[in-house]
Order: sequence, then structure tokens, then C-alpha cells
Amino acid sequence: MKRIILGLGSNKSFNGKSCLELLNDACHDLTTLLKNVIVSSVYRTKAMYVTDQDDFYNMALLGYVTEDYNPFFLLEQIHEIEEKYGRNREKEIRFGPRSLDIDIEIFGDEVINTPDLQIPHIRFEERAFVLIPMLELLEKCSDDLLKEKCEKCLMVLKEKGETSDIKKIVSSSNFIFSKGGKYGTNG
Repeated sequence: MKRIILGLGSNKSFNGKSCLELLNDACHDLTTLLKNVIVSSVYRTKAMYVTDQDDFYNMALLGYVTEDYNPFFLLEQIHEIEEKYGRNREKEIRFGPRSLDIDIEIFGDEVINTPDLQIPHIRFEERAFVLIPMLELLEKCSDDLLKEKCEKCLMVLKEKGETSDIKKIVSSSNFIFSKGGKYGTNG
């Protein structure tokens, strides 16, 4: 089995659903694609790159697929989930507000560099909002090399002061990824 780590984010409601509800429903949908899914806590973070927008709610999800699972097929399925929850790539501003963003951070040990897909994700090392929830999940795994790499990247970001605006708002133990799931509000 290949381990997959996804980063999820939302900062815009859609169809009457809050950002937390959108993340919840997306996690539920992702359980149909991945096996043995675990999720991180949800963190509220300041927007990066385009800063004049609402804060994001970010988290990570870890799951497994069979050895022959195609990463491009997963990307296609992710785009369908994003679209289902209001993302319209043709109308959005790059790095701007979005109801749902799902990135493939890690796909087993694969390295892919195409215009449509880069694995490992090309910016995960510079994003504390990815590294913090990802490390939370890696604490439950035995991949010391990836964990060490993420810890080093996060240390660099901490030294630059780029982690102070990240606040845990929902603990993973309070995050129920089922349709209509409810959430705790403290972590």
C-alpha cells in the first residue's frame, strides 16, 4: 500500500455550508478513495501569497491506496470533490479565496513533475499550514525520514516567525468526517 498525504483548506462558505462543514464533507468523500484514513486537527491560518482575504481553515489527511493506484486518477477525483463543494478554477484568483482546496502533498515515494501535477507538492516545505498538520499525522506513523524533513522545514519557518498565526481550532479527536458531522471548537 502507498501512503498518501493530502492538504485541505477552505476560507469561503458554499451553499450554506461553513468552511468546517466543507472540510468535513470533503474528508467523508475522500474516505471512498483512500483506505485507513486519519485526519489532523483543523488550524486557522492567515492567507499566504494573497493576504487580503479571510483566514483559511487547514488540515491534513493521511490514507492508503494500492500500489497500482494512479496519482493522476486521484487528482481527477480530487478536482471533482473540489468542484462539488464550489470550487471553480476558471473563475478564481490564484491563491485567492476558495471554498475547498485539496493538494496531494505526498503520494508514496513517487516524484512527479508535470504541468498538472507535482509530487511531492512543490510548496509544502514553505507552508507551515501544511507542515504542522502533516507532522501531527506523521507522529502516528513510522516514517522518520519524512518526519525529520518536515521538522527541519518547520524549524526554518519558526525562525522566520512564519508560524505564529497558526491556531488549532478543532482537535482531530473532535473532527468527525461523516455527512453532517459536528465539531468541537477547542483543541
